Amino acid sequence: MKSKTKIEKQARKKSSPILVSTIIASKKNPSWMRVAEILSSSRRRKISVNLSDIEKEAKEGEKIVVPGKVLSQGEVSKKIKIAALSFSKNALKKLLNSKSEVSTILEEIKKNPEAKGVKFYTKPD
Repeated sequence: MKSKTKIEKQARKKSSPILVSTIIASKKNPSWMRVAEILSSSRRRKISVNLSDIEKEAKEGEKIVVPGKVLSQGEVSKKIKIAALSFSKNALKKLLNSKSEVSTILEEIKKNPEAKGVKFYTKPD
């Protein structure tokens, strides 16, 4: 587990303002600390998840947080809520076609600061 100071130092090196604000917001909430750790680390440790992997993991109506990018390989047949740092264009289209709810991590932190009912997708298989 990283300290808040280390996360802050690593966040200063990031150039994307959206990424930095997401790291800062998630660092402030203990429930979202794991997301801050992942997002503040190096690029090669970032998580990229295909829709097929999300389909395997998710249950109907579940909230899933992906601290990385959602990619479009595969299909989603369930109605789920997904919050991620970013989405590919095709993944976003597929999710909206399946009537799933899509949001950014920053929006989800503001709506749900305690992370109630949220499943964190931290390691792809």
